[in-house]
Amino acid sequence: MKNTFLGQFLTYCLNKNKIIYNFTGQTIDWNSLYSFGQKHAISGFLFNGIKQFPKEMTPPRNLLLKWFSLSEQIRKRNVVLNNEASKLYKMFREEGLRCCILKGQGNALMYPDPYSRMPGDIDIWVMAERERIMTFTKEHFGIDDMRFHHVEVNMGNGVTGEIHFFPLYMNNPIYNRRLQKWFKQIGDLQCSNIKELPDDAGIIAVPTTEFNVIYQMGHIFHHFFDEGIGLKQLIDYYYLLRENEANNKDEIRNKLKYFGLYNFARAVMYVEKEALGLEDKYLIAEPDVKRGKSLLDEILNGGNFGRHYTKYNGFTRKGMAEKYFLKIYRNMHFIKSYPAEALSEPIFRTWHFFWRLWNKNRQK
Repeated sequence: MKNTFLGQFLTYCLNKNKIIYNFTGQTIDWNSLYSFGQKHAISGFLFNGIKQFPKEMTPPRNLLLKWFSLSEQIRKRNVVLNNEASKLYKMFREEGLRCCILKGQGNALMYPDPYSRMPGDIDIWVMAERERIMTFTKEHFGIDDMRFHHVEVNMGNGVTGEIHFFPLYMNNPIYNRRLQKWFKQIGDLQCSNIKELPDDAGIIAVPTTEFNVIYQMGHIFHHFFDEGIGLKQLIDYYYLLRENEANNKDEIRNKLKYFGLYNFARAVMYVEKEALGLEDKYLIAEPDVKRGKSLLDEILNGGNFGRHYTKYNGFTRKGMAEKYFLKIYRNMHFIKSYPAEALSEPIFRTWHFFWRLWNKNRQK
């Protein structure tokens, strides 16, 4: 991938001040690049790279205007989410609840242009008992949906919030137990890492870089098995690794092994290095070529959250019953690479389905 225009352009967007490719004379399929940006939810990020191009090398005018309009929509959406994230954080703090914003607007702060990152919903981790969080959430928002580790709420302005009881779970019970214990041990520190949002939007607490290197690797792994991942998550992680200046790689590797994430981390390091051009000094594990190539193939085929899969009969766009069996079929492909999670996923998913059904009936 890195020897293609697409690979070179991605690397250029990530390293505009360090890497210069001579794109002159290349036949550039701008329509395909635009579609690629939408598929992976990185249109604003790519447009920032285009803005550095000489005028004679930019896309045709109609496409350029369309791309500019989309990037402005992304920028405005980030303004809305920054304001809503700050308000949500303040709301819980005024109630006396320790909390921090996960991923999302916190990740955007790592980007050279925080407004270029495609925003999604707002995830907040609240340090309190489940029942207290549920009571507070019902009083202020109502509950749209409840899952094992969060409740989903409508915050207004077209913004969805996810109020987390804990940041993440693993499908494998042994690794999950270890992970939850770590969250409890280190959680309070994550609520003390205060950051200012752009343009006086307010303040939020975000997890430390050391925490995020582990947590977000687990988050990517979880979504990989649940539906799929796109390049947006890998670009987030690229910037996160560049933020990790501490001499803590041995500690990180030990934790990744302890939580059952190490083999997947090695695959991710392959993608970060080969597809995104991350320098060796930032890698937290030795890249695994075989697993890495398989992961990159899944990323390129599935796109953002696997919504564009052509493999596995496009399982993410199927009805519940068909999707259930197609997902098992898909994830069985990864038993050799990630046996603990692949074998545990259908068991946990079945349990979670009945857990949600039972809790939904309780809420009525």
